[in-house]
Amino acid sequence: MSLTLAQWSVVGLALCLVSALVLTRVRPVMLFAGLGLATVVLGLIEPPRLLMLAANPAVITLLLLLLVSSALEKTGLLALVGRYLFRPKYTTTLARMGAGTLLSSAFLNNTAVVAAMAGVVSRQPDHQPSRLLLPLSYAAILGGTLTLIGTSTHLVVNSVLMEQGQPGLALFDFLPVGIVAAGAGLLLLVLLSQTLPRHERAPELESPYFIDAEVQPDSPLVGRSVQQNGLRSLKGLYLAEIVRQGQLLTPVAPDTLIQAEDKLVFCGEVSQVGELERFKGLSLFAGSNGLLGQNLVEVLLSPTSNIVGKTLKESDFRARFDAAVVALRRRGERLSGKLGTIPLQGGDILVLAVGDRFVKRRSLTRHFYQIGGTELSRPLPRWQEALAVGGFVLALLANLLLAVPLYVSLAVLLMALLGCGVLSSNDVRQRFPFELWVIITGALALAEAFSQSGLAGALATTLQQQLSGGGVMMAFVGVYLAALLTTELMTNNAAAALVLPLALSLAEAFGASAMPFIMAVAYGASASFISPFSYQTHMMVMNLGDYKKRDYARLGVPLSLLYSALVLWLTPIIFPF
Repeated sequence: MSLTLAQWSVVGLALCLVSALVLTRVRPVMLFAGLGLATVVLGLIEPPRLLMLAANPAVITLLLLLLVSSALEKTGLLALVGRYLFRPKYTTTLARMGAGTLLSSAFLNNTAVVAAMAGVVSRQPDHQPSRLLLPLSYAAILGGTLTLIGTSTHLVVNSVLMEQGQPGLALFDFLPVGIVAAGAGLLLLVLLSQTLPRHERAPELESPYFIDAEVQPDSPLVGRSVQQNGLRSLKGLYLAEIVRQGQLLTPVAPDTLIQAEDKLVFCGEVSQVGELERFKGLSLFAGSNGLLGQNLVEVLLSPTSNIVGKTLKESDFRARFDAAVVALRRRGERLSGKLGTIPLQGGDILVLAVGDRFVKRRSLTRHFYQIGGTELSRPLPRWQEALAVGGFVLALLANLLLAVPLYVSLAVLLMALLGCGVLSSNDVRQRFPFELWVIITGALALAEAFSQSGLAGALATTLQQQLSGGGVMMAFVGVYLAALLTTELMTNNAAAALVLPLALSLAEAFGASAMPFIMAVAYGASASFISPFSYQTHMMVMNLGDYKKRDYARLGVPLSLLYSALVLWLTPIIFPF
């Protein structure tokens, strides 16, 4: 098969994207932004077409859905559901938690569902969190496959379909196959639950991360600022709090004056305690002063936060959030070294010492998911909770029963939430998924170039000739496996956008219905079960449950095999060729 220059350009862009995603640490949003621009610069698509892809109705639906979901997160609905799922018997708890997560993830953002449930899992006293958190992540993925809005992957598939001139998908088109695969997957999780690691809870120590010191009355530190005393440039230690006359001062500003009998609370690398011995009049003491735990909050850093990849200093953490990081845990271990120089990763667990203004910061829920301690946001009044939940149900019913476009009903709901104060304009600015929007637009641009250059059709014709002996069924299986493999190499959204044009061309080449091929792409791109890095909820629970890569493979491989077998068996029955 000879390729034209345009087709070789598409191949080159796809190979460069996969290589960069796998081999470099460049943020995906930058790669996909460059990809979208490259398709224009190389003449593969026209500039106005790129803007049209960004404003695709299915893409706008996804953006509106994520914004509306932020209001549902404020209601505490997920936390309320979580509190009723746990029972003393482990298998009963696992089954109830899995079913509740399946239902929630069918309509809500998977990341928010896992975050809310994970907090409850971590605090419940009956079962080891490591035996529940990984099944929680898998259940969220399975639940997302039940509806059109359950996962962004399905909405991306819908957007590519609409750009290809195909009719859009309905809300419950995915349900017949999805409910069987999800139910069987949940049953398998229960049967294989004995293979999950059994990590004992860490013992509750009185002061596991702090070094306390008291300023003596005759100390030369008295009357001088923190900066002047050199307390902000310690090796491996960080001045997080000052306890003064029973009051807690946090975060500590550089110009804060040290007073006699101040109790200084340092955090960081405990082995660097010798650093404090050079300060005259500073006496070290062990044990807690009784106040350190009163304003601590444990949070999980969202993989989508824009401070991921930055150090605490680079993100200006203390000024930005009115909080000081007193401990950082990654994959079950507290990191050694000066906290301010450690690049943050999605899924990191931070212990924050917070001031009175912390909970008033509007951007908190964009960056953090609360695990324990202080609540990150204030509860909504009952009538606002009713508006958020009831409005979301009405928006779905309007689409389902009255054929109102989903982006229209969600836009009306968003305006109502803004008008009634459930969401503020600042909430919308902070929670707007700009990076996801850029990634999807770039993926759609590559899919457009793949289709319009004729590469998808040429590949489909070649494959049709090669697979003529095996027939349309072999082509269908090949499409599913291509989506399954591609989603492990790049994001699930990009996998769906890239494989779908080929799937549609194959369906046309075989003279078959497009629906089974569409479903193969959607379900294959959602099958992120084996690698901990293939889906953001896997990264979230990795730290909380102290999981290793082998834990994902041990549970994910049989789950992927069962899920794939059911999808490949049921899809052609429900959606005939």
